[in-house]
Amino acid sequence: MKKLIAASLAALALASASAASARPITATDLATMRRLAAPTVSPDGRWAVYQLRETDLEGNRGRLDLWLLDLGRAGAEPVRIASTAEHNEHDPQFAADGRFLYYLSGASGSEQLWRVALPGGTPERVSDLGTDLAGYRLSPAGDRIAIWADRPMECADVGCANVTLPGPGHGSGRAYDEIFVRHWDVWVEPGVRSRIFTFPLVDGRPQGGGTPVARDLVGDSPSKPFGGAEEIAWSPDGRILYFTLREGGPGEPNSTNLDIFAVPADGSAAPTNLTDANDALDNLPAVSPDGRWLAYVAMARPTYEADRQVIRLRDLATGETRALTADWDRSVGSLAWAPDGRSLFVTAGDVLDTPLFRVDVPSGRVTRLTQAGTAGNVVPVRDGSVLYTLNSLQAPDDLYRLDRRGRSTRLTRVNADKLAGLDPVEVERFSFPGAGGDTVWGQIVKPAGAEGRLPVAYLVHGGPQGSFGNSWSYRWNPWLFAAPGYAAVSVDFHGSTGYGQAFTDAINRDWGGAPLEDLRLGLAAAGREDPAIDIANACALGGSYGGYMMNWIAGNWPEGFKCLVNHAGVFDLRAMSYETEELWFTEWEFGGPYFEPAAAEVMERWNPVRFVTEWRTPMLVIHGERDFRIPYSQSLAAFTALQRRNIPSRLLVFPDENHWILKPQNSIQWYREVHGWLDRWLRGEGAGQR
Repeated sequence: MKKLIAASLAALALASASAASARPITATDLATMRRLAAPTVSPDGRWAVYQLRETDLEGNRGRLDLWLLDLGRAGAEPVRIASTAEHNEHDPQFAADGRFLYYLSGASGSEQLWRVALPGGTPERVSDLGTDLAGYRLSPAGDRIAIWADRPMECADVGCANVTLPGPGHGSGRAYDEIFVRHWDVWVEPGVRSRIFTFPLVDGRPQGGGTPVARDLVGDSPSKPFGGAEEIAWSPDGRILYFTLREGGPGEPNSTNLDIFAVPADGSAAPTNLTDANDALDNLPAVSPDGRWLAYVAMARPTYEADRQVIRLRDLATGETRALTADWDRSVGSLAWAPDGRSLFVTAGDVLDTPLFRVDVPSGRVTRLTQAGTAGNVVPVRDGSVLYTLNSLQAPDDLYRLDRRGRSTRLTRVNADKLAGLDPVEVERFSFPGAGGDTVWGQIVKPAGAEGRLPVAYLVHGGPQGSFGNSWSYRWNPWLFAAPGYAAVSVDFHGSTGYGQAFTDAINRDWGGAPLEDLRLGLAAAGREDPAIDIANACALGGSYGGYMMNWIAGNWPEGFKCLVNHAGVFDLRAMSYETEELWFTEWEFGGPYFEPAAAEVMERWNPVRFVTEWRTPMLVIHGERDFRIPYSQSLAAFTALQRRNIPSRLLVFPDENHWILKPQNSIQWYREVHGWLDRWLRGEGAGQR
């Protein structure tokens, strides 16, 4: 067994207040934590700018502002810049010459491009393009900009000057001739895609209506629903734009085949597909500082969204490619070139943490640069240092700087005041022999100094290829689950990430097999590891695949828990296979569509609906109406089963949320309902039942 107590994570957590003044963290505390993101550094390395989200609870929304940090002065304090009280300022980027900082803002009534001279200039709007802009990427040469927005495919420029768009009075119906009619949380508007347009920059302002870079390619670039600037790259001279796109058509709901294209920035030639030979994902294009190499990540297996992402290097002169990290059994989540072009800074999950690594380009040798916690938002600096964010189970993201000697310095403490008055938690890692004798890892999070035996909140992660690792979450937060006096326990069962691809793959076609065995063994191991937790007085909770597992536990481990919390869980795999918008998800996991007998056999083997007659555990069921990954009808069916069997149950539905609960007031309500359910069955009327 290996333990990691809170003291070993002290570098990531802020010092807490004295026991006399501290109090447990609340859902309101979590919802109002400041969220640091999108750091960028000026070309000379002097200034860093990041966006910071603060919460407007009354308005039930987050607000984004920009903050400036002087990297040339030790101990400098960040200052707010270019901010308006009513609007968001976000996605900062420095101009190539460093004179101006660009960003997006809705201060003019729509999302447009703005800029400000640093350190103390006056903000000015530099675009008025007739539609909300979704994102942009400045050319390293300073003479062009790429802008993307949702636009009809027939539009020849970003303003659709050549097209008369439908007005009111045409009816509200949407007609479709092929599937992928909805995605994640929106109904697809026929003929509209995320499209990239390039513009010349004159005096820092985009000129004209823009040139579409993929006029004849039907698909979204950046990809939806989560793609952004990381899918766009420029050549150093600004002549070539590289972008990621998944081509549309009848096969799109079954396709994970993102490809990387190259196109002249002026639109003088059609795009060239650089990764056409690979029918799986290719993404995250990044051009080396000297323009010789294109680095990107690639999966090997089509239709599998959780395959290992291997770094590939393409010689842009010869077209030859090689796999740089083929021998490293970790999946690369982000990459950025070091300024000297000799190495890449990358992040990857590794046994509960997501460290920062350096990958040597000539040899492929990997060196770990950070230890505990989850690193991200990596920005190499001209002097060889690197800025990055770091969070853990005990603190949200702050900005850090790693110098060339490997020494890390913390640059921000954006939640110091909010964390200072909160009771800290202890974090303990443990391992045990799981299914097949494989080593499985878990964590126990509990209030520091807690006395007596603690009831257990047993958290089951989603994905299913994911991890409840050492990271901060604004949705499923172990610290907050533990705050009322519980032990929040989690296990990275077979199918989890950070343990090699074979371990991740093990859940395929085995949803209720090895993962359930790991969860059984893991709960028992946690009880042995820490006798202060009461595994006989436990409630299990999970979302997405974790919600599926709640339905599966209800029928296959009904004696295990006093209550269950099922958020957006799969109840009937037959219906799920036809209702989900991303068909590759279920069809990869179970070997094909339900109408193929072999796949139907696998689905029915692991189908929770088959075991409803065994259900007897009280269950809280939660779902968002705008969830199209796992449609809310799955939760309605589960709740109906519970009610018809007279099992104590409660349904919570959010009409304005998707697969995740994101709005501040909704998050607070979510935790109020969940904590109330735990208290009822672990401390109230169900405390003596089993």
